[in-house]
Amino acid sequence: MDHFICTLIAAPGALQPELAEALRNAWGGGAVDWLAPDEAADFTLTQMPDNRWDVWADVQKLGVDLVIQPAEGRRKKMLLADMDSTMIQQECIDELADAAGVGDFVKDITARAMNGELDFESALRERVGLLKGLDASVIDQVLAERITYMPGGATLLATMKANGGHAALVSGGFTAFTGAVAAHLGFDENRANTLIVEDGKLTGTVGDPILGKQAKVDALEQITARLGISQTDVIAVGDGANDLGMLHRAGTGVALHAKPVVAAECDVRINHGDLSALLFIQGYARSDFV
Repeated sequence: MDHFICTLIAAPGALQPELAEALRNAWGGGAVDWLAPDEAADFTLTQMPDNRWDVWADVQKLGVDLVIQPAEGRRKKMLLADMDSTMIQQECIDELADAAGVGDFVKDITARAMNGELDFESALRERVGLLKGLDASVIDQVLAERITYMPGGATLLATMKANGGHAALVSGGFTAFTGAVAAHLGFDENRANTLIVEDGKLTGTVGDPILGKQAKVDALEQITARLGISQTDVIAVGDGANDLGMLHRAGTGVALHAKPVVAAECDVRINHGDLSALLFIQGYARSDFV
């Protein structure tokens, strides 16, 4: 009985067939199945290897991500995703702060909040307060000029949705950004905080209640209940301390290019692949991608 699947993922062209074969032999795994030539492969295992994390550390140095998970139920019915530094490559509040001339100060607070060093809610209020008086039109400008998408995101959404999946974007950021990002990538729904605007300018306040770590767990519970699926049917992805609640609760919680303190708490860590790694983890071959 094959109880586990080991998946190896690297940047395109960076996964050596010899590595996959050597690891399969060392662990007595099943035949190597190439999901994408020289990029992603997996094989079955009858038990979890004792030296899993030692090998993980070794292959990280080779630019390879290693994921071992139960073979059963690896393909999920729902994606629950963070936005900042996950579906997009920036932190929206940092970009707004940059436009407001307080970029460096705010970036430092954001980094500490994402590392779990600060209370998320008070850190958010403090940063938003520094944006007081900023022209609301700057939001559209930031979206147009500064926001770039994490590679693989559109493909991840399209492929999961083509296979009956549901996609929700849940962010501690702002609806002014999640609405646009969700529409661009094809998310079915999105939740985030609201930047209060009066007379065309940011007031420096954010709507209550603030959506933080618990709100992401609430979204997981509420959306799965509404869809009539289990929380184990969800693959969640994020990079910050405020994502840990949903990453722990979801069937598969992926720490994507995450802060070390966050990655340390997750068994599925993607540091070298992009968002398409979430498809490989679910057993989709590149030829299945939409």
